[in-house]
Amino acid sequence: MDHHEILSRALNARVAEVLPQPTPLAEAQLLSSRLGMPVFLKREDLTPIFSFKIRGAYNRIALLSAEQKYRGVIAASAGNHAQGVAYAASKLGLRSRVVIPKTTPSIKVEAVRRFGAEVDLVGDDYADALARCCEIAAATGMTLIPAYDDPDVIAGQATVALEILRQARSDLASILVPVGGGGLAAGVASVIKAARPQVRVIGVEPEDSDAMAQSIRAGRRVRLDRVGTFADGVAVREVGVHNFELCEKYLDACITVSVDEICAAMKDVFEDSRCVLEPAGALSIAGLTRLAEEGTLPRGQAVAIASGANVDFARLAFASEQIARRAPRSETRSHHSRPIGTAAVG
Repeated sequence: MDHHEILSRALNARVAEVLPQPTPLAEAQLLSSRLGMPVFLKREDLTPIFSFKIRGAYNRIALLSAEQKYRGVIAASAGNHAQGVAYAASKLGLRSRVVIPKTTPSIKVEAVRRFGAEVDLVGDDYADALARCCEIAAATGMTLIPAYDDPDVIAGQATVALEILRQARSDLASILVPVGGGGLAAGVASVIKAARPQVRVIGVEPEDSDAMAQSIRAGRRVRLDRVGTFADGVAVREVGVHNFELCEKYLDACITVSVDEICAAMKDVFEDSRCVLEPAGALSIAGLTRLAEEGTLPRGQAVAIASGANVDFARLAFASEQIARRAPRSETRSHHSRPIGTAAVG
């Protein structure tokens, strides 16, 4: 599978049925002024489920056969994909069931239930939930909707890039995208490199959940022994097969950021737009800020994908405490400097 196939699938995706209007591409004026460059946020937090995950979930389910739809759909998720599956199933009149880690914030679990899905709380992370989900799917015959490792899920997420290309300025130079299992990053990187290859696409992961960066360095998929849970939306031990293949080819870089940097990015976005992002949703802003302050981003418009806003008060309280004790910007990040070249780094 290559970038041209993903572009073709994205152009034919069914996402417009559930998102008839593109999500906004809005300038972050305070960040732009502070960083001395035009910074824009792709506001995926403004979808009906407050996350980009609605795109891939709906596209995959809409393309199922009548028999597959009849059996109902099931998914494992850290939370946002579960909401996408539950929402899409409700729109299409299908039965749905989702398996979610016990550590998932309650705001995500309750949202899934409101959309009518049956919920199983299993294990401590996505890997535990996925194992149980596969068992249930085999026993019930329900149709499994992958969270990221599926061409039609990737194509649904890739519609974010199609919208950015239509909305962005002529000097679009870089796009920063959060990385968990790799569905969004694979889709965005594939479309951009097929349509406008000079634009840099940079993945951003937490330091304690960096499966993609480690995999790209190793030249093979690496399974992490454990992952951090602060950015629960990207707490994935192993990236997908398709996702790794595409990200290894088409991401210009994959960097990691600290919890402190994620918290600072949440604060930056709130001050700019009064939007409260979840930690995973602020990853790309943290990466953009770091690289802009280091002077390693190309000149021109920089876009960060604000990927989700399903955050509970406990994480907000933690983020606030982290920011309160955080060192001044000038005293941080010096040891993180990495060149942004053609090979991914972490």
